[in-house]
Amino acid sequence: MPIRNYRPTSPGRRNMTSRDFSEVTSSKPEKSLLEHLPRTGGRNAYGNRTNRNIGGGSARRYRKIDFKREKDGVPARVKTIEYDPNRSANIALLQYADGEKRYILAPKGLKVGRTLISGGKVDPEVGNAMPLEGIPLGTEVHSVELYPGRGAQLGRAAGAVIRLMAREGPHAHLLLPSGAVRRVSVRCRATVGQVGNIEHQNVVIGKAGRSRWMGRRPHVRGTAMNPVDHPMGGGKKRRAGGRPSCSRTGLLSKGGKTRRPNKATDKDIIRGRKRGKFQK
Repeated sequence: MPIRNYRPTSPGRRNMTSRDFSEVTSSKPEKSLLEHLPRTGGRNAYGNRTNRNIGGGSARRYRKIDFKREKDGVPARVKTIEYDPNRSANIALLQYADGEKRYILAPKGLKVGRTLISGGKVDPEVGNAMPLEGIPLGTEVHSVELYPGRGAQLGRAAGAVIRLMAREGPHAHLLLPSGAVRRVSVRCRATVGQVGNIEHQNVVIGKAGRSRWMGRRPHVRGTAMNPVDHPMGGGKKRRAGGRPSCSRTGLLSKGGKTRRPNKATDKDIIRGRKRGKFQK
């Protein structure tokens, strides 16, 4: 997907880039697969603000995505490739032979008119979903389940790709985008191929107003606040804060451990990501 550049007609346009939507074939979503998407503005059920810098933004509706792919043995034709405002990847509308329609994440190279199928014994072609025990070693996959039947939880962002490294008994070893190697059950399902819209990370927002369209409110630096408002606030003129970077509540924001110690799933992490508790 190429990136679209703009003429510098204003300071906001000078460095702004966006998608050209050349892969998108339909601008109207399937009405039967839409849901109302409530917006809380970072507030809980009591109306108290629990997440700052969230609010506003353009109205959007949720597209129901089939992350389980449990409709085995029924061929489905790719009807359209659509834009989803709720995620970085594009989505594909599948129409099954029995007439049912479902959305899936659109992998790289998927074209309208292709026929996809899911099941235990299918060809490992792009877009097909199958358990890890039937996928050849070294294959690139995405939308991988952590537990059989729960639905895809790994490899769902634009450009995400997971490589099936090995199988050892009832477990499969996966190389994740973070560089970590994790094992999951061979009965977990995965979709063959890489998630499309790879150039998403190269899009430049360009101006503050565009962030407001996405529902992101202004974020104030801690060093610009008063000592009563932030641990790093205060000082004459610009100062680094005088202590390690932290949040308003004092939690370390750089280099701190974010994973709970002695977690039950520690045994499933063979090699940790480049930074963190499991670095080797």
